[in-house]
Amino acid sequence: MERIVSLVKNRFLISGVAFLVWMCFFDRYDIATQIGYQQERNKLELEKEFYSNETDNIEKAIKDAQFNPSEIQRIAREKYKMKKTNEDVYVITEVEPE
Repeated sequence: MERIVSLVKNRFLISGVAFLVWMCFFDRYDIATQIGYQQERNKLELEKEFYSNETDNIEKAIKDAQFNPSEIQRIAREKYKMKKTNEDVYVITEVEPE
């Protein structure tokens, strides 16, 4: 019992505990804020990875379109619905069930 009373009266222990409580709950960079920042950072890193992959795919498609005649023909047929003079083109669209 006497040991507990001496610990409670110890000004360094009280100062340390007060400092920890202040840093954990009342400071500008408290624990909740740090957790929020970490979640935001993780979300942004995932977005960065997604957009990096999309950029790589688009760059590859651009290179293919520039140098590959069959790719140019595929893009013209799919995107712009172009056809040769002796062909018929049928456009099939999916209807979502209601």
